[in-house]
Amino acid sequence: MKRIFGAKNNKEPPPSIQDASDRINKRGESVEDKVKRLDAELCKYKDQIKRTRPGPAQEAIKARAMRVLKQKKMYEGQRDMLYNQTFNLDQVSFAAEGLKDAQQTMTALKSANKELKGMMKTVKIQDIDNLQDEMMDLMDVSSEIQDSLGRSYNVPDDIDEDDLMGELDALEADMGNETEADGVPSYLQPDKEPDLDEELDLPPPPPGRTTTTGAQPERAAQKAEDEWGLPAVPRASLRG
Repeated sequence: MKRIFGAKNNKEPPPSIQDASDRINKRGESVEDKVKRLDAELCKYKDQIKRTRPGPAQEAIKARAMRVLKQKKMYEGQRDMLYNQTFNLDQVSFAAEGLKDAQQTMTALKSANKELKGMMKTVKIQDIDNLQDEMMDLMDVSSEIQDSLGRSYNVPDDIDEDDLMGELDALEADMGNETEADGVPSYLQPDKEPDLDEELDLPPPPPGRTTTTGAQPERAAQKAEDEWGLPAVPRASLRG
């Protein structure tokens, strides 16, 4: 049967965009190398034309330079054509990659949508609202418990807050009058004995009389009082 109808030919798969782009890029690189080689040859002919005198030799060099220049123009045209083909293939490749990304995105969105629908069946808004209400009630009960446990015992209910604020202001004012030496409030400082001389404002003693100092005033004070603490009576009065 194969001899009559022939065997089925196995067709090769068509080249991909990347394969075609790689092949064109290789051709473009080979054409670019030829253009560079022709440029070097033109530079050599240019130097020869400068060194030779006008005449048949110079004309022959110019003819060869013109032939090389035509080849260069032809290769440059092929190179530009290959570059345009590569550009078109790159655009098609970008479009194909964009479509593939869109397909993957759509597949991922469909899968996520299916999962979300399944999850939404297990979660109900009414259950969430009920849970929130229960949590608020529990928080209120907890606050009441804390307030009840934080009450103070043996505190009278008829305390006037204005009186307390007045005492606090007085205490702050007293604390503000601290001494500069040691910084002790006035209500903590020891009581100072008043100076009788300063309070009575007595005149100074007359010159020539000396005041008793030291132990003499103490003895005079002891003699001026009897054993019961009363003023002692002079002996002269007792004799009389």
